[in-house]
Amino acid sequence: MNKTKLKKSTWISDHFAGFDRLYRLCRKTNPRQSYRGLEVDLKAVSGVYFVEEKEIEAILKSAFPELQAGLPISDVPLAAVESRLSGHPFIKSVETFIGQKGILKVTLNQHEPIARIARPMAADGYLTTEGRIIPTSPSYTSRVLILEGAYAEQLMDQGSVDSMPELMPLIRFVTENEFWNAQVSELEINRRDDIRVYQQVGKQVIEFGDALDFESKFRRIEVLYKEILPRKGWNAYERISVKFKNQIVCE
Repeated sequence: MNKTKLKKSTWISDHFAGFDRLYRLCRKTNPRQSYRGLEVDLKAVSGVYFVEEKEIEAILKSAFPELQAGLPISDVPLAAVESRLSGHPFIKSVETFIGQKGILKVTLNQHEPIARIARPMAADGYLTTEGRIIPTSPSYTSRVLILEGAYAEQLMDQGSVDSMPELMPLIRFVTENEFWNAQVSELEINRRDDIRVYQQVGKQVIEFGDALDFESKFRRIEVLYKEILPRKGWNAYERISVKFKNQIVCE
């Protein structure tokens, strides 16, 4: 085949491919197509659903009563649907599109709790992996690290940990480390420089100080666990502190 025929064949092939893409696009966005129903794809977080599909369906039914079979596809308010669902406290992200059969498909990703802020005189809340604070779910309780104390309650009122950014690296370290995740049950945050660690084993509360230099502090606590308490006994001391640099105080 000569170059002229080859170029012509390639041109025809490319144009047919372009027409095919255009045809499929037109099928998806055909304004004469009508709305046929809703399909919700709710992504679980570690197998857990903090919001249920029926709740999402109820929200959309209430907010958009015009979403009835037969509504022209061009009248389906995709942007408004995304905006409405994005305001849900447990929803992290929303994607919507219309399928070829006129089905409105809504894909939802949930926030992932990393800790729970416990308040004795008010409702608890979850701290998410992004540092956002959301309410607890009536559908499910997540077993995560507990945060208590006056400053933790203050963070709850603020709705985020922006005023204490050093807290998130500490929490991630505890929850992502297999040993410390099993050993540490609670962090009591009274002030930014007054954090106390509650253990699963042993009655002592460990004075941790601030959230800085946490890896060094946990190395010192590990020495306590492996070398001191096995010899002295797990309840030998009333006070343990690692808040001072390069020191571990046992009394």
